[in-house]
Amino acid sequence: MFGFGRKSFESKEGFHWNTIMSIIAGVLFAIGWWIIIDMSCQYPQQSDFNRIYHIIGIVATLALILANSVSNSQISSYNNASVRIGARLILFISFIFVFGSFIASVWVLFGYYVAYKKERLYPGLAIFGQNLAILISTLILKLSRKENILY
Repeated sequence: MFGFGRKSFESKEGFHWNTIMSIIAGVLFAIGWWIIIDMSCQYPQQSDFNRIYHIIGIVATLALILANSVSNSQISSYNNASVRIGARLILFISFIFVFGSFIASVWVLFGYYVAYKKERLYPGLAIFGQNLAILISTLILKLSRKENILY
């Protein structure tokens, strides 16, 4: 019924591969932010969860937006070398930010919550889960989408 190729998802009703991948990435992104909002409601005290850790998820979100502001045609552009180099540089910087946010969330989880606050582990897991969801969402949106380029 559903194969592993992209052709099996393309149907006559207009529900294509890009639509499915965008929905999956959007759901993962929403789940990531839902987890962190839930954790902020459960642990409202500054002593349980330091509010500065929200910056990690904000940077990952900005990296997702930055990565998806560059189209695949700009990355593999054969017309202008400066457009191609600039697009690749923006994409590289955005991937550095999203992977750096993920590494920072792992560091917060293990360096602070596992080591010092073993009785309250959920805030660290929530930060990790949020950034993992944003990382996967960014990779899905950037690497699995295809464009129909007409030359």
